[in-house]
Amino acid sequence: MEHKFQELGNRVLIMHAEHDTDRPILAAVIGDRRTLLMDAGNSPAHAELFRQELTRRGLRQPDILALTHWHWDHTFGMAAWNLPAVAHEKTAGVLAALAGLDWSEECLDRLVEEEVISNESAADIRKEYGEERKITLMEPDILFKDSITIDLGGITCELVHVGGDHSEDSCFLYVKEERVLFLGDALGPSVYGGPRKYSSTGFLRLLGLAYDYKAAWYVESHSVPMNEEEFRADLSSWERLARIVDVFGQDRERVMLEMKTYLKVDEFPKELTQGLEYFMAGMKSS
Repeated sequence: MEHKFQELGNRVLIMHAEHDTDRPILAAVIGDRRTLLMDAGNSPAHAELFRQELTRRGLRQPDILALTHWHWDHTFGMAAWNLPAVAHEKTAGVLAALAGLDWSEECLDRLVEEEVISNESAADIRKEYGEERKITLMEPDILFKDSITIDLGGITCELVHVGGDHSEDSCFLYVKEERVLFLGDALGPSVYGGPRKYSSTGFLRLLGLAYDYKAAWYVESHSVPMNEEEFRADLSSWERLARIVDVFGQDRERVMLEMKTYLKVDEFPKELTQGLEYFMAGMKSS
């Protein structure tokens, strides 16, 4: 498999997401004194690929790790890096609760049954690790509640807690001088704890927070980097759908009618059907 890397500005290198085993984007922010790693990867194998690329390019290896949230695909590579880690206090709480598990078949089945993880995550863990799952979870070293600023020398990173449906510990990471905003998975629906759902109000809040940065690059962990114009265009239909749901609530037929009128189409778009279901589920749970 060919692994794709991309430079964002002069100080940021990312390794693109791989969907086969749900590997998210990894990023290195290279300062004059320190290099920051955004997210640890879903396994030591995932981490090693990025480490090798940094070496190949002659770039400084990471000195500190910043986590966007606790989910397995963003944290299970922590031991491979063995770095001081910065994370939200809720991220630390979940990782502490998961520490010491053996990740056997019985363990995975129990976590799925208890809705700590999903069937999809369990399947990806099996595929990424095989039968011998030597997974070592590490707890973060530096915790924060609202936000924390990290000066790497000539470049500054802000890790900001934003919450949301996907995971209540979700954070944005903003690289100020390069105007790169890493969104983690904050704009995603809930994936654990029951059926997937979106709060339309919550989604619009997060979208507003993201737009306020007026970033040069917007980077979601399982997507591709986009400039501001591309990002707004990519989410415009979802934003409109969320606004309509915010007004008409669980009135599915009215929501669909308003969306078709807005888009000037006769049939409700198939690509928005999933979003509609997520928002309807979010309304039922609110």
